[in-house]
Amino acid sequence: MNTTPQTATVQIKRLPHAQDLPLPAYQSAQAAGLDLQAAITDEITIAPGQTQLIPTGFAIALPAGYEAQIRPRSGLAVKHGISIPNAPGTIDADYRGELKVALINLSQNAFTITPAMRIAQMVIAQYTHATFQLSENLDETARGQGGFGHTGQ
Repeated sequence: MNTTPQTATVQIKRLPHAQDLPLPAYQSAQAAGLDLQAAITDEITIAPGQTQLIPTGFAIALPAGYEAQIRPRSGLAVKHGISIPNAPGTIDADYRGELKVALINLSQNAFTITPAMRIAQMVIAQYTHATFQLSENLDETARGQGGFGHTGQ
């Protein structure tokens, strides 16, 4: 069994307000996501039900055929109710602006983001463009049109 993950080269630009932050990094050899940190100088408090856009201090250039998926950190979600409202957020290969993370506070308590706090994970993934073919009929399956709880789960 091959235990070496596939790799892709991603160009990254450190912005002036992230000079003291490390590059996004995997926290273990088999981790799928790179940790992103808050590139802020002052604390930001997110009230219950509120969404805040948090800068990361980096811009990237993904290879064609790749996207960056921005996902919540499980520890922040479970312990504090902090998530990403559009999870996973997608960064397209042609975007060159700063990576920013929309965080939402789903808890009943205010939560404070501190400078350099790990706020999200970024997964680099390949994608395929689809070509649609209009059809009057679709092939039959055992599931058919069953959805939204159809399997009983």
